[in-house]
Amino acid sequence: MRRLSSLLIASIVAAGIVSLTGSSQAQPNQGASPPKHGTRLITLGTRSGPAPIVGRAQSSNLLIVNGSQYLIDAGDGVTRRLTRLGTNFRNIGDIFITHPHSDHTGGLAALMGIMYDSKRLKPVDIYGPPGTEASVQGVMQFLVVSSEIRMSDGTSTIPISGMFSGHDTGVGVIFQDANVKVTAVENSHFHFKPGSPGYGKYKSYSYRFDAPGRSVVFTGDTGPSDAVTELAKGADLLVSEVTSPVDEFKDSLIKDGRWELFTPEQQESSIRHHVEEHLTPAEVGKIAAGAGVKTVVLTHLQPSPNDDYGLYVTLVKKVYSGQVLVAKDLMEF
Repeated sequence: MRRLSSLLIASIVAAGIVSLTGSSQAQPNQGASPPKHGTRLITLGTRSGPAPIVGRAQSSNLLIVNGSQYLIDAGDGVTRRLTRLGTNFRNIGDIFITHPHSDHTGGLAALMGIMYDSKRLKPVDIYGPPGTEASVQGVMQFLVVSSEIRMSDGTSTIPISGMFSGHDTGVGVIFQDANVKVTAVENSHFHFKPGSPGYGKYKSYSYRFDAPGRSVVFTGDTGPSDAVTELAKGADLLVSEVTSPVDEFKDSLIKDGRWELFTPEQQESSIRHHVEEHLTPAEVGKIAAGAGVKTVVLTHLQPSPNDDYGLYVTLVKKVYSGQVLVAKDLMEF
């Protein structure tokens, strides 16, 4: 009798596992029928910033072209996501930063540290808008103590300064090798007031990667932008940030107690920033439709009830007729 009960329980458990596996909920490494060879996109971190959450790392993407690995942004958690993926840190190639907000660069120090400690021999180039070179130099200044200790105890022979180089780039074609051509445009994420510390100094970029047989555009953080629409013309994948509808955004601020701490001017500025310097689902749809892209991948997600972004998809598809997918960490497209 006990044996029969045990078998019955095992059958129920097995049936439950089959049911979960076969559910419509997207699982890691499941996206839009990703190619096994050629160009592969893996969304490493899909959370917007600045506050971290459990379950989603902050902004980072990995593009693999003919085995070569290109990293786009390095938000908090990128090193652990790459570890989950089974990445050999000696093989990561060039890194591209869309803009120097902390949710896109907060994981850079840990990443550079593990790349250095992995005994890689090939130097790493890190490209991005103005501020990238200074950010990389700052991280290396932090890591130089560890580097000198490694060299002193005999476990390393290369100084950290010889491993990484940061590059402030302009727009247009900023990088090209045997696998990809990378084109940058300035987007509309930053609207600095004259006289502010960042005015005329910092910029935010969107990137297009053209590889044999596939083109992928990363909006980074941006508001509505004709330049981004033009950049994305005919792309296979538009990997787009998306912000929550205004009512949902305001509700989230009220729930966590921040809204009442704002002055009326700060409340107004937060809504303006939300609408003008990020993309609502409708604006994502307009860019995708105007560019004629084949597939949209929504990422850089704000918290939504039950982690459900079905409303976002519905709102995008009101103005865009193509495929719309919602990313999770470690999904492949």
